[in-house]
Amino acid sequence: MISQKVTTILCSTLIGTVLASQAAWAVDPYDDARRISRNIGMAAGGALSCDIIPVQRVKALNNQIDLAIRTFSKDRLTIAALQDAFNQGIEQGQQAVTADRAKCPAMLADLSFWETSSTTWFASASGSAVITKAAVTSEVTAPAPAAAPPQPSPPLVIRGVTDREIRMGMAAPFSGPAKELGRQMKLGIETAFNLANDAGGVHGRKVTLATADDGYEPTRTADAMKALYEKEQIFGVIGNVGTPTAAVALPYALSRKMVFFGAFTGAGLLRRDPPDRYVFNYRASYAEETSAVMQYLVKVKRIRPEQIAVFAQQDGYGDAGFEGVMKAMRTLRGNADGASITRLNYQRNTVDVDEAIGQLAQLQRQRPNAPIKAVVMVATYRAAAKFIEKTRDQIPGLTYTNVSFVGSTSLAEELLVLGPKYAAGVIVTQVVPAVESYASVVLDYKAALAKYFPGEAPDYVSLEGYLSANVLIEGLRRTGAQLDAERLVGTLENMRDLDLGLGTMVNYSRADHQASHKVWGTQLDAAGHFQPIDLD
Repeated sequence: MISQKVTTILCSTLIGTVLASQAAWAVDPYDDARRISRNIGMAAGGALSCDIIPVQRVKALNNQIDLAIRTFSKDRLTIAALQDAFNQGIEQGQQAVTADRAKCPAMLADLSFWETSSTTWFASASGSAVITKAAVTSEVTAPAPAAAPPQPSPPLVIRGVTDREIRMGMAAPFSGPAKELGRQMKLGIETAFNLANDAGGVHGRKVTLATADDGYEPTRTADAMKALYEKEQIFGVIGNVGTPTAAVALPYALSRKMVFFGAFTGAGLLRRDPPDRYVFNYRASYAEETSAVMQYLVKVKRIRPEQIAVFAQQDGYGDAGFEGVMKAMRTLRGNADGASITRLNYQRNTVDVDEAIGQLAQLQRQRPNAPIKAVVMVATYRAAAKFIEKTRDQIPGLTYTNVSFVGSTSLAEELLVLGPKYAAGVIVTQVVPAVESYASVVLDYKAALAKYFPGEAPDYVSLEGYLSANVLIEGLRRTGAQLDAERLVGTLENMRDLDLGLGTMVNYSRADHQASHKVWGTQLDAAGHFQPIDLD
């Protein structure tokens, strides 16, 4: 994309390289000026033919070059000739990219290179001699009438970005049975934002968060996203909660070319191959979580695959987790089609698990020689706790596992209310380090949480929000003061070896928009504390 910064640099390059000093040209500075004008025009024309580059950026480049030519040329013949060369270049660039759309990635790479260059070209151009055609060809031209000083083009307005603020948005449940997931995610993000803002912000701007409540109901998500975009005027999205809601929020964000960052879901719809340009994830996927726990159940606990069932929410979240289990099952059983996997369903935003429990009881009676010994749960904390409550005594020795979206702290609290026996042994896979650990990043998070939200207990969900927000903040810093979505995407796709203290480096690339693929294992004890377990 041709951005405001890039247009300035390209314009400055034309001025600094072509017009800075006549002595730099051994033969004909006028011809060199035309040649470089045409080359810069080709870059603009190529960008114009790439769908991912907004047309208004090319228009801004035209304005910048026109201003440069008029400022540093004294006769009308020179102005016309350089403008003509630039326009010819635009046509050539358009034709080249139109004939071969594969040139667009190279175009973006070239622009990324320019974005890392210094704008000191202006400094060298300010003391340059002015070239004229007459100075080279000795043609006599009538003196041009004195022109009014050129007026600079107005700066481009970027939604959600001002001199003082970068406004992000978050659509999540702040009401209903899953409201604690939204609240905790918001706490973690705001903790990181507050910490960055107190340190001076990002290039002098404070990073702020606007929120909208969708109640974890997809039917409300479109209105929540619309409110964030139209009323709150957000720059991008961070920390949206849920898979079924993401199915609505994601198309809305993509159609507006908004960065959709760090959603609290491990679903595959945010992990397409190749990845959607504006979607960046922090966490490991549900497929990675369920694969890790299936390996643990089969290879460490020695449970046969056919003795594992899945308790899942009946929507996109449950589907994503179930598909992960099926994929892991096929890997463990060779070419098996996964038909033996039993799925026990419940409805989103309810704790009505009776049908699933009845189905499980019937399965136990029908298969006395291969009873279910473990249940992989793809649920939220209240439904998961209710399922454990109603099956713990009915099927003694049953192993329960949960994916990280369950809300670990909330699950522990729900189970402890029931009694220690309901909590003991429950496994939860995590996409962040153990909250009880003494890792530096965890200690930093706890200190910041206590500073900005005193009285709030450390939580796995808020830790994920904190880490995700820190990755975004680093991306914003590396992008520079002239911020827009395309620049941020380019920066993130080139982010390598960011050390957050996770025990693994954070990386993005054009082919992989997921920062971390690491999964940790934890298990509740009778006191409701999560203890680390080795899943391998």
